[in-house]
Amino acid sequence: MARGAHLGEFEHIVLLALIRLGEDAYGVTVRREIEARTERGVSIGAIYATLDRMEAKGLVRSRVGEPTAARGGRAKRYFLITTRGMAAVKRTQDSLRRMCEGLAAVTNFV
Repeated sequence: MARGAHLGEFEHIVLLALIRLGEDAYGVTVRREIEARTERGVSIGAIYATLDRMEAKGLVRSRVGEPTAARGGRAKRYFLITTRGMAAVKRTQDSLRRMCEGLAAVTNFV
């Protein structure tokens, strides 16, 4: 398998958040979802840097919503996982599952 074919932990978590959020995924909602489910703090900068990097790789795509008065006339940038991103999630989860096989019997790990 090619180098970079598997996701890093944070990329994996961000893509899972996009899947959970669907059409409502933008920086702030992605951050909230990750913090709620992982119980770890995440900077909004880390979210956007990761989303931008994954968009360059073709794992996500973005669109700009309508500007709103509540946001001072600024628009939200929404993100969706692509087919390529879904394949990367599946590949990574399959690898993790294979790595965990048999560990429960030895270490009570799983």
